[in-house]
Amino acid sequence: MADLVSGSNAHVFGLARPHAGGPASLHQAPPRNTAFRDLPPPTGSAPFRLDLKDVVAPAVYEAIVRNRKLVFHLNGDMGGIEYAVPQELVAKGMEDDFQADASEPPAFLYVTGDCVYFNGQVSEYYKQFYQPYEFYLAPVFAVPGNHDGENLPEDQTLDGFVRNFCAPQSVKMPESGDSHRTAMVQPNVYWTLLTPQANIVGLYSNVPAGGEIRTPQKEWLVSELSTLPRDLPLLLALHHPIYSADDHHSGSTYMKDLVAQACAEAGRHPDAILAGHVHNYQRLTRANGDGGKTLFLVTGAGGYHNLHQIMKVNGRRLIPPAVFHDSGGDAVTLENYSDDHHGFLRVELSDGVIQGQYYEVPRPQEPFSKGSHLLDHFRFDFRQKAYLPNTLS
Repeated sequence: MADLVSGSNAHVFGLARPHAGGPASLHQAPPRNTAFRDLPPPTGSAPFRLDLKDVVAPAVYEAIVRNRKLVFHLNGDMGGIEYAVPQELVAKGMEDDFQADASEPPAFLYVTGDCVYFNGQVSEYYKQFYQPYEFYLAPVFAVPGNHDGENLPEDQTLDGFVRNFCAPQSVKMPESGDSHRTAMVQPNVYWTLLTPQANIVGLYSNVPAGGEIRTPQKEWLVSELSTLPRDLPLLLALHHPIYSADDHHSGSTYMKDLVAQACAEAGRHPDAILAGHVHNYQRLTRANGDGGKTLFLVTGAGGYHNLHQIMKVNGRRLIPPAVFHDSGGDAVTLENYSDDHHGFLRVELSDGVIQGQYYEVPRPQEPFSKGSHLLDHFRFDFRQKAYLPNTLS
């Protein structure tokens, strides 16, 4: 093992961190079984769409329509399997956000995968999902991540995720314990959330490093891109990010090529792409051939204890904004990031404009009374495909 540090007389000391030996590689040979796993059967009918009005209270939905604004939380990689405090601090930060502006509370939390570590077991759902979000006042939607459905001989593919996110009815599951939260009724592990201000198409990018999507999910993606109303923004959510400037996982060329091919077939590109997998926060934009930009968000610092660092330049911390070019020559700008705190993103969608506010929560060793800290604030106009200036108002 090249990265194993040893001494004399069979002494072995440890492994070098991934970034210590130079640029991290996306394609590694992990000891886990990361082979593609067949998908479970859907629990709903094609085209696997769930309308927000069928989940939230009528007054909540009516307020979204009346105010022409949708507010929600975005997060990923939440499970506190080895150390629960970071997850609990993020959950508390999101709870407090309901009180920060009581006139515009979040309508839901959308999770970009890895809800329960390490392998999505049913037995872990109470302490990693139901208990931490006992006081979260809204629905929780999700797409699965690689850790939600990894290969275990004694478990069915994505059994825990399907039970608790794709239940046929909103019933209380035995694994929810003393929590009052009922299971979510998403119609499939890949599905679309319909809302008055945007539609969110969620993919399951499976277990292999970098992700893998096969038929019929790819054909479904092309169909959703083609048929969803074009007068509303379309957000694409998946676990493996297309772009990432971290030193651990990096972005996925496979997912970039697959999404590009689907978009070419459909004649439409998502207005923003949301991902997790990398345990930090990144806001990136790609310059497109038409002069506009596409927004990419990585929100993977939702609670798993081990954060991933952003790559360094000559051993020094990267100062955003920073431009880099991918293997295809596309110019991508890392606009802002957080890699030393856990946190959450508050998203506001109104009339084709997305406003994001990313909050870092205290580190476990810091006073919890410190509360959340606003790290990033942006406004992006999907019609102009460009950022809008931040204003004091």
